[in-house]
Amino acid sequence: MLLLLLLLLLARLFLRPLGAGGAQTPNTTSEGCHIIHPPWEGGIRYRGLTRDQVKAINFLPVDYEIEYVCRGEREVVGPKVRKCLANGSWTDMDTPSRCVRICSKSYLTLENGKVFLTGGDLPALDGARVDFRCDPDFHLVGSSRSTCGQGLWSSAKPRCQANRTPHSERRAVYIGALFPMSGGWPGGQACQPAVEMALEDVNSRRDILPDYELKLIHHDSKCDPGQATKYLYELLYNDPIKIILMPGCSSVSTLVAEAARMWNLIVLSYGSSSPALSNRQRFPTFFRTHPSATLHNPTRVKLFEKWGWKKIATIQQTTEVFTSTLDDLEERVKEAGIEITFRQSFFSDPAVPVKNLKRQDARIIVGLFYETEARKVFCEVYKERLFGKKYVWFLIGWYADNWFKTYDPSINCTVDEMTEAVEGHITTEIVMLNPDNTRSISNMTSQEFLEKLTKRLKRHPEETGGFQEAPLAYDAIWALALALNKTSGGGGRSGVRLEDFNYNNQTITDQIYRAMNSSSFEGVSGHVVFDASGSRMAWTLIEQLQGGSYKKIGYYDSTKDYLSWTRMDKWIGGSPPADQTLVIKTFRFLSQKLFISVSVLSSLGIVLAVVCLSFNIYNSHVRYIQNSQPNLNNLTAVGCSLALAAVFPLGLDGYHIGRSHFPFVCQARLWLLGLGFSLGYGSMFTKIWWVHTVFTKKEEKKEWRKTLEPWKLYATVGLLVGMDVLTLAIWQIVDPLHRTIETFGKEEPKEDIDVSILPQLEHCSSKKMNTWLGIFYGYKGLLLLLGIFLAYETKSVSTEKINDHRAVGMAIYNVAVLCLITAPVTMILSSQQDAAFAFASLAIVFSSYITLVVLFVPKMRRLITRGEWQSEAQDTMKTGSSTNNNEEEKSRLLEKENRELEKIIAEKEERVSELRHQLQSRQQLRSRRHPPTPPDPSGGLPRGPSEPPDRLSCDGSRVHLLYK
Repeated sequence: MLLLLLLLLLARLFLRPLGAGGAQTPNTTSEGCHIIHPPWEGGIRYRGLTRDQVKAINFLPVDYEIEYVCRGEREVVGPKVRKCLANGSWTDMDTPSRCVRICSKSYLTLENGKVFLTGGDLPALDGARVDFRCDPDFHLVGSSRSTCGQGLWSSAKPRCQANRTPHSERRAVYIGALFPMSGGWPGGQACQPAVEMALEDVNSRRDILPDYELKLIHHDSKCDPGQATKYLYELLYNDPIKIILMPGCSSVSTLVAEAARMWNLIVLSYGSSSPALSNRQRFPTFFRTHPSATLHNPTRVKLFEKWGWKKIATIQQTTEVFTSTLDDLEERVKEAGIEITFRQSFFSDPAVPVKNLKRQDARIIVGLFYETEARKVFCEVYKERLFGKKYVWFLIGWYADNWFKTYDPSINCTVDEMTEAVEGHITTEIVMLNPDNTRSISNMTSQEFLEKLTKRLKRHPEETGGFQEAPLAYDAIWALALALNKTSGGGGRSGVRLEDFNYNNQTITDQIYRAMNSSSFEGVSGHVVFDASGSRMAWTLIEQLQGGSYKKIGYYDSTKDYLSWTRMDKWIGGSPPADQTLVIKTFRFLSQKLFISVSVLSSLGIVLAVVCLSFNIYNSHVRYIQNSQPNLNNLTAVGCSLALAAVFPLGLDGYHIGRSHFPFVCQARLWLLGLGFSLGYGSMFTKIWWVHTVFTKKEEKKEWRKTLEPWKLYATVGLLVGMDVLTLAIWQIVDPLHRTIETFGKEEPKEDIDVSILPQLEHCSSKKMNTWLGIFYGYKGLLLLLGIFLAYETKSVSTEKINDHRAVGMAIYNVAVLCLITAPVTMILSSQQDAAFAFASLAIVFSSYITLVVLFVPKMRRLITRGEWQSEAQDTMKTGSSTNNNEEEKSRLLEKENRELEKIIAEKEERVSELRHQLQSRQQLRSRRHPPTPPDPSGGLPRGPSEPPDRLSCDGSRVHLLYK
């Protein structure tokens, strides 16, 4: 049952009548009409709605109109426009709208004859039949009937050929032509045989110029205006009179077309593409079967948009044709939102411009130059390595197929090098050969034309210049012949006599001009028609060089903005390259190993500071600690802790925090480091400053030494800290720190990818950063230098009021040296994040460690080794003294000095005993040698005859006096 319902639903969806173009049943609500879906091989224009809006809605409002359109060679049969009615239905719902393939409309007209359409209506649909009839004096050449089926006619279109005048009676009409057989574009090599072949075909026709015979007078212009001037003079001033001039390349056509107006001559070019030639005021009689070079530009812009390129570069040869083409391209890309980033030109040597393209990192390059210069350009391209998967070159498509293999003595690159350099480039060329291979007005298909032309050439087509333009030259003769035929009346109607033409006959020139301007026929190059400026309108062929040969990858019709793509494009890198080097911005972050290591040291330092602070607070009652101003030491420990804590925000960057949090981290760095320095160094500076102030002026400061008021020390530290707080607050309010980016030079990645690395580094900065740093460094630098000076001046001072001032001086030395070295070094290394962080953070860590160790470790050691843990009360109970602190300290010092003196006296008495023993030994020795002498009346020791009496007088009283 469910399967049956599903089948019924599918049948309802897919078997809807196509006649309504997918219309649904009328809607009786006020919402409007159900949206109609487009027919097969067609579409619907929903006016005022985008594609996304169409997909999002189901109803269209009342009075809304839709328009049917068809793709390809199809036309709408049935109502082309439908309108939503108030009852919810669309107009003409009973008549279907279909997209039907049509046959060529060219079969519905016949020159010098009539066409009768049966079995169908205009346009010719499947099943329609046409019958052909010729006018009097003309006979039909070809089938008289053709039937339309599957978009094609059953037989070739016939023609009405005039009953031709005998060849001997026909009058000659002369064409003056300039073929470039050599030079920048040797197009005459193939175009001249094509013109001669066209003249033979035209002259053999009975229905075209039956009374005239076209003849050719030509010269080799060498694509050189100077050479062309010489031959133009000969053509104009030598008989016979030429009814039209046919130049080749653009530079020659510019010269000829500008001069032709003075001789009332029509100029018809087969190989000129210069946009400047479209100027009707400057070149009023100029026509060309070769479209303008500006026709390439819409194709190029379309390809730029297809591949998403927004930046291109150009290099051109300095000639008018390429300059004007590039000017037109610049306007078109600007309208499309594409930028020409670099524009180079050269006259003869492209070496420097190619180097400039390389230097500017050009990727999508449009090259406009002749074939000979193209070889020079790509030889330089090979030398500069401006090819490969990163680059795309857009060239002109009318070079010979093997132009890069042609020997050229002006370059020093091999064929293999040239082949490698040009691989993958894109060419845009006007469609010069009918791709449908249908029969033209000459009753030849495009392939038959090529086969016939190839037989006439002396060399291989790939080695023949102008082979691609040969169909244009062939059709140029046919355009001229048809125009002259119309002007002369075709031999069967009234018209002017072409033999009456001369360089002063403006009337015949005007008639030929009007006939040329209205030309419309099928040629071997496609449909031939001229626009208002006399330029050919045509499709553009897009080719790519793949493996050394050109492959068709698409067509573009600029009049309909229709791109036909074959999906045969191949890229060296697998995909179309970027229009510029993809720049990847990468931030240089701090080494995490370095950050963790320094953070661990900083954390241990903070622990040490907390231990020192706790020790100082716990033993604040000890006299030795009290005499070191413990509160200032506490501030020093706190300052070291803050400075060490600044290491953490100093190492934070975009790796850890977001962009919005960066200003807070910057402020944390500044405040922690500033306050830490002020508290830590400020308290030490205050101690050393007070010692220097009191003890360097002994007479004036005697009273100060007796008493020390701590509040003055605290006030000094507070002043230093207050100055820092005020300065930092003003800095933060007036010019706050924020995140700035330092950009370095681009770096190539290690992998072979089309990107560049753009390193960036985050900094904390402000608008007047240098000014604020100058203020801080100047102020802090003076404090450091002054601290060093004061520490040196007070190194020999001894005072019990601040008993650790020598340790403070040592700490000041270390802090000052580290700061004075680190500050300029970190400024120099600011672009090297690891080195700058290492210098700054390690300087903070080492200075903090040294300060804590120098100030607190000796105190800990003394209290531990000497046991001086007694407080003031305990010391008083032990001695029983009720004296004040100063007297008790003096007593202790005297007792210590007495013990030291008693020790010295004991040593001296031992020495005296030794001396007495030595004297007694000497006296005994003398008594043996000399008789005894009477004792001295004074009761002294006996003396020798030569000894003075006082020398050996060493009684006890004198010794006692000596050591008293």
